[in-house]
Amino acid sequence: MMRNKKLAFFALPLFINFGHALASSAEAVPLPEDSVRIAAQADSAKRMTRDGVSLKEVVVNGSSNKEVQMKSALNVVRANQQFIEENFSGSLMQTLSRLPGVQAMSVGSGESKPVIRGLGFNRVLVAENGIKHEGQQWGDDHGLEIDQYAIDQAEVVKGPASLTYGSDAIGGVINLRSNTIPMKKFAGQVNLFGRTNNESIGSSVRLMGRAGRFWYKANATWVDYADSKVPADSIEYYSYWIKLKDQRLRNTAGRELDGNLMLGYAGDGWNTSFRIADVNTKAGFFANAHGLEVRLSDIDYDRSRRDIDLPCHTVNHFLVSNHTDRSWADGMLEGDFAYQNNRQRELSEPVSHGYMPIPPNTTERSFTKQTFSANVKVMQQMGKHALQAGTNVEHQRNRRGGWGFILPDFEQLAFGAFAMDKWELSEKLSLTAGARFDHGSVRIHSYHDWYKTPWKASTSDASMDDAEQQDAVQQGDSAYMERSANLSRSFNSFTWSVGVNRMLGDWVLKLNVGKSFRMPIAKELGMDGVNYNLFRYEKGNTSLKPEESYQVDAGIVYERGVLSVQLTPYLNYFPNYIYLNPTPQYKEGLQLYYYTQARVLRWGFEASVSWKILPCLRLDVDGEYLYARQLSGEKKGYGLPFSTPWSARAELRYLLPTQDPAKSGFVALEWQVVGTQDRIVPPEEKTKGHQLLNASIGKKFMLGGNSFELTLRGENLLGKRYYDHTSYYRLIGVPEPGRNFSAMVSWMF
Repeated sequence: MMRNKKLAFFALPLFINFGHALASSAEAVPLPEDSVRIAAQADSAKRMTRDGVSLKEVVVNGSSNKEVQMKSALNVVRANQQFIEENFSGSLMQTLSRLPGVQAMSVGSGESKPVIRGLGFNRVLVAENGIKHEGQQWGDDHGLEIDQYAIDQAEVVKGPASLTYGSDAIGGVINLRSNTIPMKKFAGQVNLFGRTNNESIGSSVRLMGRAGRFWYKANATWVDYADSKVPADSIEYYSYWIKLKDQRLRNTAGRELDGNLMLGYAGDGWNTSFRIADVNTKAGFFANAHGLEVRLSDIDYDRSRRDIDLPCHTVNHFLVSNHTDRSWADGMLEGDFAYQNNRQRELSEPVSHGYMPIPPNTTERSFTKQTFSANVKVMQQMGKHALQAGTNVEHQRNRRGGWGFILPDFEQLAFGAFAMDKWELSEKLSLTAGARFDHGSVRIHSYHDWYKTPWKASTSDASMDDAEQQDAVQQGDSAYMERSANLSRSFNSFTWSVGVNRMLGDWVLKLNVGKSFRMPIAKELGMDGVNYNLFRYEKGNTSLKPEESYQVDAGIVYERGVLSVQLTPYLNYFPNYIYLNPTPQYKEGLQLYYYTQARVLRWGFEASVSWKILPCLRLDVDGEYLYARQLSGEKKGYGLPFSTPWSARAELRYLLPTQDPAKSGFVALEWQVVGTQDRIVPPEEKTKGHQLLNASIGKKFMLGGNSFELTLRGENLLGKRYYDHTSYYRLIGVPEPGRNFSAMVSWMF
């Protein structure tokens, strides 16, 4: 029996031990390398179990899958650094999309959003070292502002995880880790990589080491890519045919420059680390995304495929964070604190739109979003009970600028507290239960156009309701139209979750039932403008209610010898699902979408089979299926826009025989099938299914006493022309990239 300890108030022990850290650091003595390694391994094991979930390695070493799954009531998979490097596909989400149940929604050249079980954007929470990443949730047309080459491992929680993570985790969590403690005094890695499709080239450098109790990690990444190439000579853009020079989308080039620095201290029973990260990207918008005005532009978009001309956007994401934990024999207290500043600018030629006169400069839209967050969690083992409790606080402040409008100024505050217990009745039976309370508030500021709209024209606008007409500032026969009104909303929610795990011989059975919550965010409430990169006009809804979900998640795992089978069915019911509803109407030249709510039923499953045919030959087969149906509202009986179709993947992997891990290698052949998506939401169009053939090869070798690794990957080897139903480029008839080859060379020292 472990000795029981009383739970203390969250914040006080943290600050006490942080002060203790500062006081004792001067007296710290170096530890032997072996003791540091043992302590790190123990800490790693504690971290893997403290959240009440156990993590399945993509490449399993050691414990059997069924033993690992017994420790988790949720469906969680982990992709380590090796998996990320071997499946390098341009962006982090494109790489992780090789996991069953995970997709990458393409939103631009080289950029993609995470989608888990058909849910994406602010329904999927992205956390980096325990800190919720803020910036990507507000802009559907922008990728993750995260350096993928600084990531040590990625954990993917499939299904609702609001109990421990709060709002925005209603669909799942992408949990990224880059704070593993280095074991050597000095080590590093240099990566050189490239892709043929958009002629992407880049490099990444990582340095790390420790001196006694102190350790550090530093990363720098540079990427440059040209205009994206597609297997098409022309595309249809709203009934206009646009020719493509050399099959390239004009002005979709971009570049990225990232830097990360982490400093840490490992004390006796406690650890602390500070991190500074700065991510900078610049990318062009597809030239015709801003309308057909490019025909009148003086810009020569075909001058160079690497030019970034107008329209384009720049994003800077700056992060400062601290992680501190204090552990004892039967528990741990940890805290994560962070400040994030996300600055985004969208630039375009000063061209008149509608009744707008020619703007004075090229800054169409700018956003500066500041986020302060604090998470504190305590874990305590009491006999057969593994208890945890925690609280999360987050404050956001966004300020806009520029002559265009889409998102208003706002402040948002979120607070949550949770408690859960994992009760191990025996080695083969465990119960997990938890509850959470959330409070959130959002304040939106009013905004009027800086130019006048003729009153007769404004009142005849089919998209304008009576309230908008009344809020317009009239001056004679013209008006400064109001795009956003002052608004204050508050939300409260109580959520819960109950799970059971049972082992029966070679089988593991899992069941989790619960309720999740998501508060409507500022863009859903107050958005009103053209989203050029997504080819549509978006309109918010100030009367939206909090989104709730009731879910059932199950897991069936069988493992015996060389065979492993896993089936994870799930069911979700949303009484008030929030989504952008497509309409046949057009506003400012683009299709009108507006936020609405409906009762929605979703169910589906993921299935995977792994068969070790020979000691050096393995066959992995996985697939997923999703069914969604609206039970109320204007589109009752239909599915949801941009729903993922069914898909399946089979990979045959051969491991090169070797007794030396430093000289290992592999050859893999992959066949991917995606079904036709005919469950659409009018005026959405059907998307035909497709099949793809991919291959990859990797080899480690020693050269002059240095370790090198070469990875080559070929995608769509048969050059199939196809469309991705979840891609916004599908709306204007742009197919997915054709045949593509990527390469990465890594030097480890």
